[in-house]
Amino acid sequence: MTTGAQTPPYTDRPRRSRLARYLPLGLAAWLVLEIWLLTVVAGAAGGTTVFLLLVAGFVGGAVVIKRAGRRAFQSLNEAIRRGGSPERGGGNGLMMLGGLLLMIPGLASDALGLLLLLPPVQKAVSRLTERTIDRRLRAAAPGTLGNAFRQARMHRPDGKVVQGEVIRHEGPGRGDEPTGERPPLTR
Repeated sequence: MTTGAQTPPYTDRPRRSRLARYLPLGLAAWLVLEIWLLTVVAGAAGGTTVFLLLVAGFVGGAVVIKRAGRRAFQSLNEAIRRGGSPERGGGNGLMMLGGLLLMIPGLASDALGLLLLLPPVQKAVSRLTERTIDRRLRAAAPGTLGNAFRQARMHRPDGKVVQGEVIRHEGPGRGDEPTGERPPLTR
């Protein structure tokens, strides 16, 4: 016989998402594919050729990332000068992803990185990504993201969390503020 609090009844664990379930398997399959391709090409063309291909992919990826970053920075500077927002669809993110895939050692990642550097592929991928994100945001429960940004948490000295909402009154007609000096804000 034991004493103490009762243990809660068994509850089902929350199900893991598909991504959490299949991502490790996908990464392992990708790694096996990369190693197999490297050994096949090394057997046909020689180890030195494979090494030079990997070094060329790394250097080429670094150059692509540098150019895409520079282009994104210039676009941001021009937008700030104009007073607007940077143009959409510049493809800098996909170019950086392509450069990163070129830098990862492996021939399959190099091929995928080179594909992402082609403008028609970039347009297709960006349209697909935009549609997918749009669909997911529409399917989300209404108010989940907006309420998360409007809620604030205050920690009391005893460690309890009090949830609240911050409301700001803008304009000169604020009569609810004290006219005296305010106390300093401390934790």
